[in-house]
Amino acid sequence: MKKWGILLVCMVMTASLLAACGQNKNNKESASGNDQASGNTGSKKTLIVGMSADFPPYEFKKTENGKVEIVGFDVDIAKEIAKDAGAELEIKDMTFSSLLNELDSGRIDMVISGLSPTPDRAKQVGLSNIYYKAEQAVVVREGDKAKFSTLKSLENASIGVQTGSIQEGIAKEIKGAKLTSLPKINDIIMQLNSGRVDAAIIEGPVAESFVKNVKGISIADAKPVTEDEGYVVGVKKDNTELLNQVNTTLDRLKKDNLIDQFVQKASTLAEE
Repeated sequence: MKKWGILLVCMVMTASLLAACGQNKNNKESASGNDQASGNTGSKKTLIVGMSADFPPYEFKKTENGKVEIVGFDVDIAKEIAKDAGAELEIKDMTFSSLLNELDSGRIDMVISGLSPTPDRAKQVGLSNIYYKAEQAVVVREGDKAKFSTLKSLENASIGVQTGSIQEGIAKEIKGAKLTSLPKINDIIMQLNSGRVDAAIIEGPVAESFVKNVKGISIADAKPVTEDEGYVVGVKKDNTELLNQVNTTLDRLKKDNLIDQFVQKASTLAEE
């Protein structure tokens, strides 16, 4: 009878221990689930940036060891923003004209793609401080360089521009100009070389990069003028936390003269 009593006590103790272990396990799983929901898993968050990777030296595709990568000084800036935010960077390549809509929809977190701070854009998205300034340029066929020496000489000409760009707005102000708006600058250069357009209005460093790498084109003396000479980072309108982080990073990069270094590095890379 004693043996049965001892056996019963052992069984009760074993059941209690198993129940306690199960409870501890459930508590741990519950805590783990709460950590995942709050993003405290120890893994980095992801910052998604939208770019139109046909804009050297800002952002462009480069093949290294058989692998195509998006490089450029906008990419370097995006990496610094992600680093300061403690996030992994993901780059999404898309047409320039779709960037702000993708930002609005929440499919990307920010836009860094030679974006000018126009009043209309400021109404749609949050815009950072200006991080870089550059002039606009008129690209023509080499044989037509003397023909387009002033902005007035572009009147009634056919002009290629990137869809949704500040250059498109500049071209619309030229009297009698016939616009060909295309999503990719590569396509605009092809139109120019084939004689389908007389000229193309492109941001200065980008124009210089194409002239160095594409035969038969040149930068004309005609100089477009715009009030929106600077470039900014775009974020979702109500994302003030990210906007503040972006501006903090940009201030640091400008203070340390790193943006100019990024530009020089990207320009050299674009010429290779």
